[in-house]
Amino acid sequence: MATEAVIVDVIRTPSGRGKPGGALSDIHPADLLAGVLAELVHRNGLDPALVDDVIGGCVTQAGEQAGNITRTAVLSAGFPESVPAVTIDRQCGSSQQAAAFAAQGVISGAYDIAIACGVESMSRAPMGSNVGGASIGGALLTRRYPDGLVNQGVAAELIAEQWGFERSELDDFAARSHALAAEAASSGAFDGELVAVPTPDSGSVTADETIRATTAEALAGLKPSFRTDALASRFPQLDWRITPGNSSPLTDGASAALIMSAEAAGRLGLRARARFHSFAVAGSDPLLMLTGVLPATRKVLDRSGLRLDEIDAYEVNEAFAPIPLLWQREFDTEPAKLNPHGGAIALGHALGSSGTRLLATLLSELEASGGRYGLQTMCEGGGTANATIIEVLR
Repeated sequence: MATEAVIVDVIRTPSGRGKPGGALSDIHPADLLAGVLAELVHRNGLDPALVDDVIGGCVTQAGEQAGNITRTAVLSAGFPESVPAVTIDRQCGSSQQAAAFAAQGVISGAYDIAIACGVESMSRAPMGSNVGGASIGGALLTRRYPDGLVNQGVAAELIAEQWGFERSELDDFAARSHALAAEAASSGAFDGELVAVPTPDSGSVTADETIRATTAEALAGLKPSFRTDALASRFPQLDWRITPGNSSPLTDGASAALIMSAEAAGRLGLRARARFHSFAVAGSDPLLMLTGVLPATRKVLDRSGLRLDEIDAYEVNEAFAPIPLLWQREFDTEPAKLNPHGGAIALGHALGSSGTRLLATLLSELEASGGRYGLQTMCEGGGTANATIIEVLR
């Protein structure tokens, strides 16, 4: 009988604005992740010495986030020195991939207990600061893509153009995200997943800073974020619809999931809240880059043997509004099942942390609604995507 990988707990910090003055911007990213790791083992009464590995996601591995930040955070959290840790980069899906690696390690028998986690302090390690002025790829990549690749914002513009999403549709979706997140926050829907973060001034951050009271009408007044004269010349077909309002904001945050075998959970007297059902990862056109959620979803459904209408909630990361809208159109899903507590446009996209953040929100929603299956999928820079299906245990 195959070993089952189960989720005992998933927690996250509130989302802080990822710029100087943001609620979490005075906290070193290693300390931000350390606080989540310490709370995860504390609230589950787990001896951290039992953890076989800690796998963390972080995208901008430079400056304060360099040098295997997951290991630094493990030590900062007070875990025994014997507990190993590794930091991975699958762009926006880094901690979703960390959760997959942790669960697959349990399923294979390599681990009994693992933690998957992620962190990103976009205020202290700005996006792209690990690249500097370097080119991504060399002569061989240029030979394959002689016209050059583009950043994710331009990819979102190309998707909006190719699939015909109007600016008003993008802004409507963004306003929906904020409204649903605000409703979830006020109802206490996030209470079980959020952990307070102490700040250096003896205060505490307890709520998501990125949720705003806004409307589609207000968002309509924002200017496009990614248009330059050079890009406008290269892509004359674009109307330039992607703005700060229909994109995820720069964000600081950390999150972590306690994953173990069902046998280990039973032995330790811990309740398994869900199990990992299926995994998939897929590649896609690196120019459009963000469409990988489509083949990744098809792959994970094929592997699971489930139909999409059997899934009770879908978390499709809202890096930019065209992505979940494209996913919804492609699969003709029920709108109410898509990001029912809002998404990254409102809750933030702390890159390396987002995968386990989505997992926390998905599990909370399924438990509250009585759902059984949940699917999360994440578009990623460079043209890859992850998809994961979990099953709630009752």
